[in-house]
Amino acid sequence: MLITRHIANSSDHQEMDLRPTKILGIGVNYHAHATEMGKQPPVEPLVFLKPPSAMMADGGAIVRPRGYERVDYEGELAVVMGRRGRRIAVEDALDYVLGYTCLLDITVRDLQKRDGQWARAKGFDTFCPLGPRIVAGLDPSDLHLTTRVNGTVRQDSSTSDLIFSVPMIISFISQAMTLEPGDVITTGTPSGVGNLEIDDQVEVEIQGVGILHAHVVDDVELGDR
Repeated sequence: MLITRHIANSSDHQEMDLRPTKILGIGVNYHAHATEMGKQPPVEPLVFLKPPSAMMADGGAIVRPRGYERVDYEGELAVVMGRRGRRIAVEDALDYVLGYTCLLDITVRDLQKRDGQWARAKGFDTFCPLGPRIVAGLDPSDLHLTTRVNGTVRQDSSTSDLIFSVPMIISFISQAMTLEPGDVITTGTPSGVGNLEIDDQVEVEIQGVGILHAHVVDDVELGDR
């Protein structure tokens, strides 16, 4: 996927082909979202995987699969790795970051509850819109995040409400697996998640990054494509 990398507070930018070996998500990582979901804050990061095939560029169409009651939006700050790293120390973690971007972690809640693990619920094609650009040089500890559906604000929070910080998340994941350049870590969603319907227009705006746009379409049965 072609995307522009920008340096914060400068005119420097370059186009790059983002091809992550993996997309790693963190579940229940905002205090207010844990309360919203009726869960206690986790004692360590809850890590799940989304397939790279779910990734979609800014302005694309989220295909809503048929037969499910809840297909939720989750606006998130995502981290793009710039260096290969294994067993990264917390204090060094941000040195491995290429930049930050907006991400929509789309989730079929019916399947998440039914399966007991999240790969299928979060792994459909088009379930990972990402963009509009990757921005380097930001401080991820206090970035304002807003999600709008059809122009109405549904999520309004800051990364200051994260349970586990970005450096801690990077370090934690790297104790188990090697992080490769281009890998994406999406850091969790704040409170205000909700269902998407056909023709909905969704925006995720993050301070210093910009606005990610997506819209929702029906899953038309076309056979193998």
